[in-house]
Parts: sequence; C-alpha cells; structure tokens
Amino acid sequence: MGEIGSTDPALDTAGPGSGLDTAGPGSGLDTSHRRGRSGVAVTGVRPAPSPLPGYRPGDHFFSSPFGSLLGRGTAVAPGHAIGRTDRWSEIASSLLTAARAGGVPEPIVVGALGFDPVTPPRLLVPRQVYRGGPPRWLPGVPPALPGRWRAAPTPPVEEYLAGVAAAVRAIGAGELEKVVLSRALDLTGDGPVPIGALLRRLADREPRGHVFAADVSDPAEPGTRTLVGASPELLVSRHGRAVVSNPLAGSAARHPDPVTDRARAAALAASEKDRREHRAVVDDLAARLGPLCTDLVVPAEPVLVRTPSMWHLSTRVTATVRDPDTGSLDIAQALHPTPAVGGVPLAAATALIAAVEGYDRRYYTGVVGWTDERGDGEWAIALRCAEVRGAALRLYAGGGIVAGSEPAAELAETRAKFRTFLAAVGLDAEP
Repeated sequence: MGEIGSTDPALDTAGPGSGLDTAGPGSGLDTSHRRGRSGVAVTGVRPAPSPLPGYRPGDHFFSSPFGSLLGRGTAVAPGHAIGRTDRWSEIASSLLTAARAGGVPEPIVVGALGFDPVTPPRLLVPRQVYRGGPPRWLPGVPPALPGRWRAAPTPPVEEYLAGVAAAVRAIGAGELEKVVLSRALDLTGDGPVPIGALLRRLADREPRGHVFAADVSDPAEPGTRTLVGASPELLVSRHGRAVVSNPLAGSAARHPDPVTDRARAAALAASEKDRREHRAVVDDLAARLGPLCTDLVVPAEPVLVRTPSMWHLSTRVTATVRDPDTGSLDIAQALHPTPAVGGVPLAAATALIAAVEGYDRRYYTGVVGWTDERGDGEWAIALRCAEVRGAALRLYAGGGIVAGSEPAAELAETRAKFRTFLAAVGLDAEP
C-alpha cells in the first residue's frame, strides 16, 4: 500500500489555465496572464493569481490543484428558451450555442448538478470568466467567521444510528452490498455568512482540494442558496482525449498525534472492510468508463491520501476517450452517482437513502465544475460542502455502509468529515 502526501491531484494535463481564457476587463480582477492558441498557459509565464479574492455573491468559483476560475454574471441560462432534455451535455451544448449566437467569445458552462436526477440542473454561461493559479498561492487567511452559532443535526443522532443499523441488517439479508448514508448539520449565525471569506478559509485548509461556490437557488423560494465546499474527490476531468477519474472510498479520521495518525493510516490500508468498499467503487467506475474509453488504466491497489481531517483510500484511473465528441459532461453523467456516494446496487441503495436520511440531499453528492465548447472540463463530486442561505449553513457528511460497519464508528466518521467545514467557520468540532 503506497502513500502520497496530500489528496492525489486528478490530472489536468494542461496544467494551470487548462483550456479556459479570461475575459471581461474592468472588474478589478487580474486577467493579465497570456495564453497560447490551445488555451494552455504559455511556457515560462506565471499564471495570474487566483481570482478568488474578487469573489462576489452570485459568482461561480471552481478550483483544482492546478488553477481556478471565476464566472460572473449570466450570458445564457436554461430559462433562455433552452430545449428540455435530461442529458447534461445537451443542456450545455444548447447554452453554448445560444451564447455564441449572442456574441459571447469562447463561452464556457459552469454550475452544479444534483444527486437525484429530478434535482434541476443549475448550469449557465457566465458573461465574464477570470482564470488564475490555484488558491493555495494566495497570501493571508481571513479570520474565523464572526458571531455565535446554533446547531441542530438532521436526522437526530439517534435516528442516524438506527438508520445505519438498519442498513447493516439489509446488507446482511442480501438486499444490497453497500449504501452511503449521510446526515446534515444546520448552523445558524448572527448575520449573513460572508461566502468569500468562507471560500478563502476552505482553500487554505484544503490546498489541493476542489474549492467551489455555485448558485443553487430554488426559484420557488425567496433568497439565494449557494453551494460552497472543498471536495477531495474528482469525478472526471477531460482535456483533449485524456480522461481521469479519482474515486475515494474507505476513510479514517486524522489524529493530531503523529504516531496515532500513522497507525490509523496503516489500519485503513490493511482494513478488509474498507478495501472491499473501495474495490466496489473502482470496479463500478471502470465498468461505466469501458464503453466510452480505451486505454483504461486501473491500478490493482489503492493508495493512501490525506486531507487535514481524513485519510482516504484512493485510486487514480486514466483513460482515452473513444469518440472525441464525448465530452466531460457525457462522462460525468455516465459515472454519476458512483457507489462512493450512492451504493451497490444503485436502485436499492437510493431507496434506502430516501427512507433513512429524512431530507433532500439536493446538490450534496452531486457534481460541480465547468465545461467548454471542446468538451474539456472538470467535474468534482460535491463533498465537504454546505448550502449557505443568509445566516444559515446546512453542512453535509456521509460514509459508506458495508457488511461489518458499526453505527458508532460511522457517526464518528461523519463528525470527522464535518471538521473540514467547521474549521472554516471557526469551530473545533460539532457543537
């Protein structure tokens, strides 16, 4: 079992500035970096700083370990007479075509897609796009968010523990092999959450994660909802014909004592239960990629990766897309939801999720990212995230339940995963 020092970066063969140009002068954001015709940063030219400090409410932000983008305004959205379709790539294609017709140069589509197919896609073409390096290059860290926080878990802890026990019984009865059960933590503060400062703190804590903010407002509700997070897991990147997916499954909480921390990592690496859970995810992903890709490379053994709060088992899968017309959103939809967020078999797992969790996941465990006219793009799974609405935050965390799972251990895992976001808020642990 190998180890790497931080979350394994899903490949981005283009490096910083992978396929997105900047646009829209006069915003106060640095758009000075030069680009070659391919969209790749010119050799020897340092990319501009990340546009994250320029974030304003309503902007779309997405970063990978190699670069970041900020989209501002709306040039085209699905409400602009875009035809109805369930295929994400067709929605994106319609948006891009309409944007080109409206005079938007080199448009891109950004946004978020839900865990459940009935959740409305939140995709749009921004009027302006700013690109730069990864946010880990930014100096300074904003202070913790001010004020006091009131907390309430959903479902109540006792119900979550009972749900995990029910899932273990269903697995033992042969009804399914794995299910991912999550819970939410609702935090309410003294005033509106400063999303820009929250993003900066997430980027500082998770320097090699996928940091994001996407508007996921419900048109039927007043106010704005923003999905904010720092995901360690890349669902898919496509650059040219190169495809990468980096599933994570099997986790253990970090410990501040180095000796204990290494022991936990070693125990995870040797855990038959966690390796079985991880293999189910990787095998499913490889089977779904097979019809779309050639040159599929699936390592036989996972590696250990670490974030500030968790150890994970990770497998970096690479491939070459068969048909150049198969874009990043085609692949993302073929892979989603993976067993890392749903379960095996999927239908039985999603039925159990709906019965046990007691709330609508909306965009949690969905996907967030971008795509361009070439089909290049990056889509991360929406993990270590929260929905922000005014002074309220709804945090999410979950874990894979398999044969041998223990309710108390699963509760501890969700508490450890909450720490990513709680630390960004300024809390040490679940209140």
